[in-house]
Amino acid sequence: MTINIEWQDQFGRWHHYQTKQNQADAYRVAQRRAESTGKRHRLVDSDGRLMDLIG
Repeated sequence: MTINIEWQDQFGRWHHYQTKQNQADAYRVAQRRAESTGKRHRLVDSDGRLMDLIG
């Protein structure tokens, strides 16, 4: 299963950041980047379903 990490800009649009194969690793990456950038991040599976929202 592929997991896409996306981030939200100030206008509410979501942008692709990275694709991962491991859910735990994707969560760690998104959480660290959300803390460092101050922006919302989300994990979306290959079918487009929301898995997690961070920030």
